[in-house]
Amino acid sequence: MQYMLLIIGDESRLNQTQDTPISPAIKAYVDALNKAGAWVGGERLRPSRATRRVMVREGKTRIIDGPYADTREQLGGYFLIEAPNDEAALDWAAKCPAAEYSTIEVRPVVPTPRT
Repeated sequence: MQYMLLIIGDESRLNQTQDTPISPAIKAYVDALNKAGAWVGGERLRPSRATRRVMVREGKTRIIDGPYADTREQLGGYFLIEAPNDEAALDWAAKCPAAEYSTIEVRPVVPTPRT
């Protein structure tokens, strides 16, 4: 089963620049996920000020520039992993170095039927 590990935290503490290399701790975590066969994907996200929302209401498209909420906690990145059960996914979340300064939200992925 796939799980999304969402990294939510203070943007000032999240490394969200494209030019900054990934920390050695995160690289080691990704290597461990790969070695265990749990890695599916994951990326850092740009700061919330770089986001945009698209809504279509009554046939009209509306685009809104971010950020959208006056809060210090934002979505800063994610890992998509494969795990046999919730407990294994929670264990991977606890091992994520970002858990030391952020919250890791663990969410099971609902598979999309393929035709």
